[in-house]
Amino acid sequence: MPKGKVRHMFAGGNTSLGFYSFFHNILPLNDARRIFIIKGGPGTGKSNFMEGIAHEIGKRGYDIEYMHCSSDPKSLDGIVLPQIGTALVDGTAPHVVDPKIPGAVDEIINLGEYWNDEGISKHRNEISEISKEIGMNFARAYRYLKAAASIYEDTSAIFDMAQNTGKLNIIANDIEKTLMNGIDISEKEGRERSLFASAITPDGLKNHLDTALIGSKVYVLKCDGGNSSEKILNRIKKAAIERGLDVECFYCALNPTKLEHVIIPEMTVSFTTSNSYHNLDADIYMTLDLNEYTDKSILEKYYEIIQYNRKEFDKLLERAVYTLSKAKALHNELESYYVSNMDFEAVEMCREVIIERILDYTR
Repeated sequence: MPKGKVRHMFAGGNTSLGFYSFFHNILPLNDARRIFIIKGGPGTGKSNFMEGIAHEIGKRGYDIEYMHCSSDPKSLDGIVLPQIGTALVDGTAPHVVDPKIPGAVDEIINLGEYWNDEGISKHRNEISEISKEIGMNFARAYRYLKAAASIYEDTSAIFDMAQNTGKLNIIANDIEKTLMNGIDISEKEGRERSLFASAITPDGLKNHLDTALIGSKVYVLKCDGGNSSEKILNRIKKAAIERGLDVECFYCALNPTKLEHVIIPEMTVSFTTSNSYHNLDADIYMTLDLNEYTDKSILEKYYEIIQYNRKEFDKLLERAVYTLSKAKALHNELESYYVSNMDFEAVEMCREVIIERILDYTR
């Protein structure tokens, strides 16, 4: 049996605005046959539960989307089985997810049913103290990221000042006309699905852009600074949606309101931003170097400021990653209190039941 398409991405991120969630976009309700929301404490096996299901369904040739956890990129926050219209999602903090159409579309799987209450209660004080310390580390990491974003914004302002806006408008218009040639404006707008292709994690910057764009004709917008690529991407996104085409939009790991990559699945085409923080390791159809339309004399004038900003930005980003790693170490300690009090055989039996239910949907 041929293998399905496998994609990796993030549905939530550690950003300058704190934890930012796109969990409502993992699988739109209109496309969903069933969404399983998994509840349970740390160490209850939520990630392994989902990974095991993905493995079994993937063996049968179905496409799989893995939603990785930005606070532990080796763990999962969710999986999507798009051809089956099914998703499994970690519904615990910080990405609290609750059913929107209970029973008809979503349902809760509570792995807390398989733990030993008495065994966990003995460590109530330790669990409370560790949880508090984890929260403090995340709050501190977000303050570092907020400071880093302010410095990055200052550098972007310089690059924007140096950018030839008129030329960018011409490029954006040419792309739109070529891409949308012969496609009329639709009475029904397309939909946007927002996610992250990269994340700031305890292990540093992690990027799954190559798998997120898999199967599409890739246009690269090379942009060392500023918002030039975002202006073009927003134009492409708007044009596609106006013509009734759905789009997948991937936002910046630091600033989750900044658009960095756009995919138009129906056209099997994608546009991606390339810079020093995320490069694409995939086949590229065409590269547009937006740096060519930058006034180098302005960048030279502010060279010292740009270099200082980059140095300070990297230091703050490194400190944020370090702080996230401290939170991760504490989380591992917290998990130990639950792991030793879990009935994982019962969890495995529950997983087998869910696998059979999902396979029933394919019949």
